Amino acid sequence: MDASVNNPLNNSRQKRLAEIAEIIGGVLVGDGDTLIAGVTNIEDAGQNDITFAVPPHLEKAAAAEAGAVIVPADVESFAKPIIRVQNPRAAFAKLLEIFTPPVKVERGVHPTAVIGENVHLGENVAVMPYVVLADNVVLGDNCVLYPHVYVGEDSTIGNDTLIYANVTLRERSQIGSRVIIHSGASIGSDGFGFVTTGGKHHKVPQVGNVVIEDDVEVGANTAIDRAATGSTIVRQGTKIDNLVHLAHNVVIGEDCFLVAQTGIAGSTKVGSHVTFAGQTGSTGHITIGDNCVFAARSGIIGNIDSGSFCAGFPARPHKEWLRSEAALRKVPDLLKKVRDLEKRLAEVEKNGD
Repeated sequence: MDASVNNPLNNSRQKRLAEIAEIIGGVLVGDGDTLIAGVTNIEDAGQNDITFAVPPHLEKAAAAEAGAVIVPADVESFAKPIIRVQNPRAAFAKLLEIFTPPVKVERGVHPTAVIGENVHLGENVAVMPYVVLADNVVLGDNCVLYPHVYVGEDSTIGNDTLIYANVTLRERSQIGSRVIIHSGASIGSDGFGFVTTGGKHHKVPQVGNVVIEDDVEVGANTAIDRAATGSTIVRQGTKIDNLVHLAHNVVIGEDCFLVAQTGIAGSTKVGSHVTFAGQTGSTGHITIGDNCVFAARSGIIGNIDSGSFCAGFPARPHKEWLRSEAALRKVPDLLKKVRDLEKRLAEVEKNGD
């Protein structure tokens, strides 16, 4: 069966391959009249679908059932119709947007929503069932709030922001424009601040807030704590995966990636264009420079210079970590050799006596 028949992206939006090449600014090699009905991955692509491939997956795409493939510009020959582009992933993402049926959202305020005093609603908003907007909330134009979203007092949300179900925004949160916050995220929960006296832990009031700038995406079940004083800040363009924790007074720079289960401890300052791979963790009160990359499960325990590529625990330069890992693999053989040498030495000493 043609995979495009059951493809959720197939919405009878067929396009000729020549049209697609024009849309993504690519060079077509093949029959421009070929009809494409869906956009999907290599494994699921059928004869009426288009997919993309980059090395080392070009051969796999050539053997797949896909009707056409988006490939890098330097690919000279291929077993299927292709569209050559500079960035296949970006072209593929653009087609996903075009072929994906838009979700229909009814605009307006649902009767079950609870709206506080002095709330300002922008134009063309959707406030769905059981949303709660506390006093003095400002909601920008074209915003969509899914069911059971809570927005605390004195919070502001910019234009074109999308907040999915069961998100909590505590009081005084400031959310920019074109922000996406996925289900279950908690923005502005109390930072983990306590003073221990006489063996008892006493809470330090967390009176700051959270500021999320424009074009940020926050993953499901992520927690971003309010500052003790001042603001916890996520700067524009940063993308945060699911199950990430940012502690109080953390500052994340522009256009960073924070992958699942990353945790950044309090008062850490992160530069721009920094990537934290999955399960990376940092200690608090440190500074991480711009353009750094941390491999999965890195443990950051001190300041990191800009442009660093680190791995391991404690996090250290990636090449150094690779050498250490290679050396560790040799330890069992070294121990065996040491035991053999000890045995031979014992025999020599015994014979010498």
